[in-house]
Amino acid sequence: MNVYPPFSQHMPQANRTIRPYARQEDETAMSLVSPVQILQGNITPPACQYTHNVPAVVFSSGSFAGNLFHEFSEILIPLFITSRHFQSRLHFIVTDFSPSFIGKFEDILSHLSSYKVINPTANGSVHCFPGAVVGLHYHGNLAIKSSDIPRGYSMLDFKQFLRKSYNLKIRDLSQPEQPVLILISRQSSRRFLNENEMVTMMKALGFKVVIARPNAMSNLDKYAQVVNTSSVMVGAHGAGLTNALFLPQGAVLVQLVPLGVDWASTNYFGGPATEMGLNYIEYKIEPEESSLLSFYGCNHPVITNPASIFAKGYTAARAVYIDRQNMYINVVSFRKTLVKVLRLLGRSAPSGRRNRVLR
Repeated sequence: MNVYPPFSQHMPQANRTIRPYARQEDETAMSLVSPVQILQGNITPPACQYTHNVPAVVFSSGSFAGNLFHEFSEILIPLFITSRHFQSRLHFIVTDFSPSFIGKFEDILSHLSSYKVINPTANGSVHCFPGAVVGLHYHGNLAIKSSDIPRGYSMLDFKQFLRKSYNLKIRDLSQPEQPVLILISRQSSRRFLNENEMVTMMKALGFKVVIARPNAMSNLDKYAQVVNTSSVMVGAHGAGLTNALFLPQGAVLVQLVPLGVDWASTNYFGGPATEMGLNYIEYKIEPEESSLLSFYGCNHPVITNPASIFAKGYTAARAVYIDRQNMYINVVSFRKTLVKVLRLLGRSAPSGRRNRVLR
């Protein structure tokens, strides 16, 4: 796609190439994004076939789209930052056009723009706009830096925007008779090998447990409603925890941290959770709770020195800690974490026979 800015002696005259995706520093991400040519200078542009009276924002729905964490961190939150102040009076032009992305996030896109998304591949016409923003600005993992924005938007503002987009009713955590705990159930790597045992323990503590499997999470409209009525979200490190965006403020996010994933867990979800107005608790598993122990043995560097594995590069570390690892959670130990969750919710663990049996 070519963009022709109006000629001005005060603008740089050199042509430029921009890949309109927010993760500009990530070479892998940018290699998956189609370039947009900015043709500047004393050039006669082609004649307008369509003339619009509102500006355009050009961004890519390619690269790491398809992963919910990346979609929010690198497309949707940057898009909110860039376009919210236009008050829906702008056109979106989406390169690397993905129909599944557009359909999945139709509620968000339609609340940011009052106009139909333009696919430049299907619509090769010449469109003229009074102005355009090409590309998005990345603030971090599920992050908005208020100090970098004149209007001072924050993640709480973004959550309020999501509530409006998905018509979510609950802003702040209420005190239902039985707190709802939503458990992210992974089906590939980082699975809970004793999930049924975990659920039994959770129910014994008084939680109403909703198990969220990938097929349920695929319909974001419906799933956002389910999350919004929950008091607690529990899950292993992974993209599914991005759905904490739909939790009411004051709810609790519990992240189970596999071996070797401490930094990513804290930085991808721990820090952002507090910026969203959530309580956050980590449960770091012991080697005995990781399936890697049976693969490598207790004296292997994978178990004793994860840093040495990461020193070989992210690809090598990911193959072990992200793609190969599952967990068998010690429910007695993890129960103590959920008792802390109950305290954060203003509740206490039930006493009686069921409580004694679990001990």
